[in-house]
Amino acid sequence: MTQLAIDLPHRPAFGRADFLVSECNGAALAWIERWPDWPARALVLHGPVGGGKSHLADVWRERSGGRLVRGEELPGLDPPEIAASRAVALDNAERASERTLLHVYNCVIEAGASLLVVARAAPVHWAIALPDLASRLRAAHCVAIAPPDDALLGAVLVKHFADRQVRVAPEVIGFLVRRMERSFAAAGSLAARLDRVALGAGRPITIALARQVLAEAGDQI
Repeated sequence: MTQLAIDLPHRPAFGRADFLVSECNGAALAWIERWPDWPARALVLHGPVGGGKSHLADVWRERSGGRLVRGEELPGLDPPEIAASRAVALDNAERASERTLLHVYNCVIEAGASLLVVARAAPVHWAIALPDLASRLRAAHCVAIAPPDDALLGAVLVKHFADRQVRVAPEVIGFLVRRMERSFAAAGSLAARLDRVALGAGRPITIALARQVLAEAGDQI
């Protein structure tokens, strides 16, 4: 009998102890923990989707006692009011308009606060029309999160399953790591898909189920 798969909400763990450290993200974490000993008041953190940038921004917010703002939220906010915080993390910075981003950047720095700019790519790769914004962002120190290695990819899968309160055997994790798309975003979507299929079928997540889901998704098997 097929069970009804109910997509229950789950809450990812975003504390410092929940951040999975590997060679690909160790430098980024070190810069977050180095605050406030930064060479300048602004730091740019960039990396792939699902790579832990937002997690690190939240870790920094907790560490600095600052404020986390998303780029898409900026049009409805007052830059001087944002700058009143001791520290400001701007996630999805590339989604903000250039003029708004420049205004926020100037307000934060002039207020003597610290700014963490979080984006998918380094500013040198942005198509920035405003020269003042380009010069400010490209002068800031940049630190990257690189694509995951095998160990981290497996740990990310385990964390996604744990966030969903699902326990998966190590041999299944190893099977997935060797065959899945090698990205943080793929790990999240694969864990969600496996959880949904297993729940609907009333089955545990096994190698057989993993092979089925990978094949249905067109991933390598």
